[in-house]
Amino acid sequence: MKKAVFLDHSTVGPDDLTMASLEELPLSWTFYDSTSPSEVPERISRAEIVITNKCKLNADDITQAPELKYICAAATGFNHIDIEAADASGIAVSNVRNYGTPSVVQHVYALMLALSTKLMQYSAAVQRGDWHRSENFCLLDYPIEEVAGKALGIIGYGTLGQAVAKAAPAMGLEVQVCQHLHGDAEPGRLPLDELLATCDILSLHIPLNKQTENLIGERELALMKKSALLINTGRGGIVDEPALADALRQHNIAGAGVDVLAIEPPLDDSPLLAGDIPNLIVTPHTAWASRQSRQRLVDQIAENITAFLRGEIVNRVG
Repeated sequence: MKKAVFLDHSTVGPDDLTMASLEELPLSWTFYDSTSPSEVPERISRAEIVITNKCKLNADDITQAPELKYICAAATGFNHIDIEAADASGIAVSNVRNYGTPSVVQHVYALMLALSTKLMQYSAAVQRGDWHRSENFCLLDYPIEEVAGKALGIIGYGTLGQAVAKAAPAMGLEVQVCQHLHGDAEPGRLPLDELLATCDILSLHIPLNKQTENLIGERELALMKKSALLINTGRGGIVDEPALADALRQHNIAGAGVDVLAIEPPLDDSPLLAGDIPNLIVTPHTAWASRQSRQRLVDQIAENITAFLRGEIVNRVG
């Protein structure tokens, strides 16, 4: 029976999921909660199928695994896998796609609404006893903004960007879509600088690569309205984190909600985890992570492997 390993099983939170779709495959499975770089060579040395979410597979690891025939990234991103080395060794690589769309859309609007309603500030005020001491029936210490009538700017109009846009009319938001950062312009889309200057809420849904690294930096933040919000559920490196921290401290934009950081888990000196940044919400890369989303991820991995076992490669990236 073919040997299969999942190198970082705990990254999908298996305690609240069923692994039946994987376990029922005609494979000899080994599930590892996590795998350190030094453990990779031994753990994949006799495997024909490897699943990895964030555990890196470099060229040496791949070339030293003589039985390896198929790698499945347990995510849409696959930059942790050396695709060129896999291709040179005749190893197919697939990813999983669109499994987390409802979860991400929900998270985008949760951040947007929490910032607009000052949800975190009012919750903290209640815990401090401010409401108990109030002379009025309610607290009005933090001005609340409605999102209805505002412009939602979207950079990255793939599956996620379109899904976020589809929900916008229910909130009374006008959608603005950014032109492609590279390539031909499309009718009805706004150039980046114009979108930054006119949108009230900016939501990022582009991959991280050489062209998008620090795309939103000091210059771009300066173009935004002082009343604008920035939402990043894409990748941390898309936003220049020190520049965003400074823009919030200087009230050059009104607030930000970020689910991703440039380094994860973050370092102690992570720029956006300083305690003096106003109207910032940071969540720990959980936009994708609803229970239903993670179950779809597991089941799609099983579908990818099932296709491989019958001689087909679906969702191929390498």
